[in-house]
Amino acid sequence: MTYDFYTTGLKKNLSGFVKYGRTKYDFQEGALGFTAPYQLMEFSSDLINNASGWILFFHKDFLNSSGLQKKLNDYGFFEYHTNEGLHLSEEEEKSIEIIFENIEKEYNNPIDTYSKQVALSNLELLFTYSHRYYRRQFVIRNEVDSSVLTNFNKELQLIFEKKSDPGLPTVEYLAERLNLSANYLSDLLKSTTGKSAIEHIHGYLIELAKQQLLTTNHSIAEIAFELGFEYPQYFSRLFKKKTGITPTQFRATSE
Repeated sequence: MTYDFYTTGLKKNLSGFVKYGRTKYDFQEGALGFTAPYQLMEFSSDLINNASGWILFFHKDFLNSSGLQKKLNDYGFFEYHTNEGLHLSEEEEKSIEIIFENIEKEYNNPIDTYSKQVALSNLELLFTYSHRYYRRQFVIRNEVDSSVLTNFNKELQLIFEKKSDPGLPTVEYLAERLNLSANYLSDLLKSTTGKSAIEHIHGYLIELAKQQLLTTNHSIAEIAFELGFEYPQYFSRLFKKKTGITPTQFRATSE
């Protein structure tokens, strides 16, 4: 099924599986998950047996003309895969449950001029806590996730060793190779290394470019095309942005 809502769910006592895309995932205790509108989901029939927890649905129109509408894109976890849920400690889970309870209470109260603002404030608080807890999760799981950077670099290396397809490597392609969503991969790398996925890709490209500039007589345009840039001007701008000098200047100063 799919639906035209954002969801945030705190899952407890759930059996069965949820299918996201082509992959099945088991639910885990104390996991907080997020979905954006129109994401395709499939649930096993026994999922709700003895189930408990919370799930909140809200439509994008509810955020119209609010400050939260502008901030929603900053919360990348709505584009994470189901297996990339937020695993909460007992204390964190209690904090999140209090917010769910406050939203439910406000929803059941008689509507007044403050109802929507109170609900939106609690939503923003929920997302702020989730943002904080995800950062904590990345740090705590640093040893577990350290292999992600290694595998990320291996996949980058394979792309340029094979170079069967024209064009630059994308975060989406690399994330798919690592069985992660693009947003999760970028947030994970940003948290553990200080650089996003696209920054890592650009850094790798610049190092390859430096090697080409120092060891070949290829023109700047030829090097740009070999690396996958469609336009040499874009390559030159990126190189200068990352190094402070143009490719031509780099080659000249290294002679």
